Amino acid sequence: MLIPDLFRQGLERGWQVQNASQLEEDLTLEADIAIVGSGAGGATSAEILSAAGFRVLLIEEGGLFTSSDFRMQENEAYPTLYQEGLGRLSKDGAITILQGRAVGGTTLVNWTSSFRTPDQTLAHWASEHGVVGHDSRSMAPWFERMEQRLGVERWAAEPNANNDVLRRGCEELGLHWAVIPRNVRGCWNLGYCGLGCPTNAKQSMLVTCIPAMLDQGGSLLYLARADRLLLAGDRVAGIECLAMDERCVAPTGRRVRVRARHYILAGGAINSPALLMRSEAPDPHHLLGKRTFLHLTSFSWAQFDHLINPFYGAPQSIYSDHFQWRDGVTGPMGYKLEVPPMQPGFSATVLGEPGTPGAGLMEQLPNSNMLLALLRDGFHPDSASGTVTLRGDGSPVLDYQLTDYTREGLRRSYLSMAEIQFAAGAKLVKTVHRDATPARNMAQAREIIEQLPLERYRALLGSAHVMGGCSMGEDPQHAVTDSLGRHHQLENLSIHDGSLFPTSIGANPQLSIYGLTAKLASLLAERLA
Repeated sequence: MLIPDLFRQGLERGWQVQNASQLEEDLTLEADIAIVGSGAGGATSAEILSAAGFRVLLIEEGGLFTSSDFRMQENEAYPTLYQEGLGRLSKDGAITILQGRAVGGTTLVNWTSSFRTPDQTLAHWASEHGVVGHDSRSMAPWFERMEQRLGVERWAAEPNANNDVLRRGCEELGLHWAVIPRNVRGCWNLGYCGLGCPTNAKQSMLVTCIPAMLDQGGSLLYLARADRLLLAGDRVAGIECLAMDERCVAPTGRRVRVRARHYILAGGAINSPALLMRSEAPDPHHLLGKRTFLHLTSFSWAQFDHLINPFYGAPQSIYSDHFQWRDGVTGPMGYKLEVPPMQPGFSATVLGEPGTPGAGLMEQLPNSNMLLALLRDGFHPDSASGTVTLRGDGSPVLDYQLTDYTREGLRRSYLSMAEIQFAAGAKLVKTVHRDATPARNMAQAREIIEQLPLERYRALLGSAHVMGGCSMGEDPQHAVTDSLGRHHQLENLSIHDGSLFPTSIGANPQLSIYGLTAKLASLLAERLA
């Protein structure tokens, strides 16, 4: 069946889209509103502001790839669709960080899980971080608006065998489990969401808000790295962008200068603070890049007698919040349990086993399951928190050091996942850790896990969710922006992405970003009008 490439059809209709890598000379562009970053925050804002009558320019560092380019091949997708070719790491190399880098941002490659910001998180932001106007009741209509816009509904099909391990294990143990809402329409249930959706079923920004913005007269500039803001007193006077080559590896030498009435940063919780740092933006209280949080992610592998084929089917359809809030907001670290898809390259990277042991695990891939735990960081004073800094070449890096509080949460997450996998019928469980050995029962697993050293490089950790670094709040001494995303020192600059979050949120963040930025962009349109 031939799937129409809706984005290419729009290009043929004359959308204003420019590839900066093809520039033969420097360029100056003008707009009412310039937005850096085309992911959840940037594209949502672009659609709303274009609909309000503003000339919007959306600027993206990565390349433009559409459904015709998505062939479900890991070796093609990772170098082109992810930050640093799927090689973005914490400063010490101990944590792998998955973020998208292409038109559509991370929404192009995420696994479609769509949760509203938990009520507990919103209440904590209000009471502890001076955030106003974003309580659960105030946010509900904005979440609903974006759920309808992006087709967010509980997954109606049966979970694949990989996700069913989590369901069956939780049921056997009497633990909470539920079905995940997903932002899809007409999903083919292929399971390769992380490599770009070839059927346009995933309602990413590539097929929703960006086309709507372009239909409304907006414009898109891609392969253009926003290098610095040009400042004039308490205002932004422009953005200087570097044109990148077709691989988005090196600048071509051409520059693009953008002038606008208002500017929005939506590059994410690593890139947005980095752009402000390169620009030497005012930071009187030294807040930029500080309190950057992850949903630090741990993993547990299991082997079953029956076929699972964990690389097929909706990648995430079941979750458990049993361990998320049971000790309160600021007690021992809570975590959400989910299931990752297990394409071969991704699985080999996560397992991190070299040589013969690694080959043995990969031979068992069709009979394997993996669970993951998203650890909720930033609520307790002993939580780890990262800091975004700049390397010598101006590129950003996240320095993120674990604490004893975090390590205790990691160990409990290993135990929880192993218990669920054995309850679901696993014959072997191996914590994803360099010193762990496979266990044949829970008693053996407990003995192994309780002795694991949790210093860096031993526990194999990752994260696909980075939050904070430009946190919002009404007090300029403790926040970079106010609760509406307006920069406290630069009057025509807003931030509309996950860097606004004062903590991690305890759920996959895309819907939180959609709902919040829909509200912020709508209010911005009213002010500018």
